[in-house]
Amino acid sequence: MIVLDASVLIAFLSPADALHGDALSCLVALGSRRLLVSPITHAEILVGPARAGTLAATQSALTGLRVAEVALPADAAPRLAGLRVTTGLKLPDCCVVLAAQQSQCAILSFDDRLAAAAAGLGLPVG
Repeated sequence: MIVLDASVLIAFLSPADALHGDALSCLVALGSRRLLVSPITHAEILVGPARAGTLAATQSALTGLRVAEVALPADAAPRLAGLRVTTGLKLPDCCVVLAAQQSQCAILSFDDRLAAAAAGLGLPVG
């Protein structure tokens, strides 16, 4: 299992994105590993397609990748607040960290700041 940051999936879904090739390579390398996202990351990925009128196609692509959501726990608010304070990350990035902590798995992100904060918390980063 691996928790994906929006940066990876947005790049994968956008052939014109400068990191599209990297995202494609990373996802292929993951093979059959289970791909997870937080609900906030999932929403973040869908904003652009919702604006462009391609929401259904994007949701279909995510389903094809077998991307699954990690539900926020009942104590998400205080845990996210704590992550925000200790890491300085924005709340959407804290949601990625929380999902990885809950799932006890690695994070894949193209965001260097998120990757460094996750590594600093002892999470594996891919």
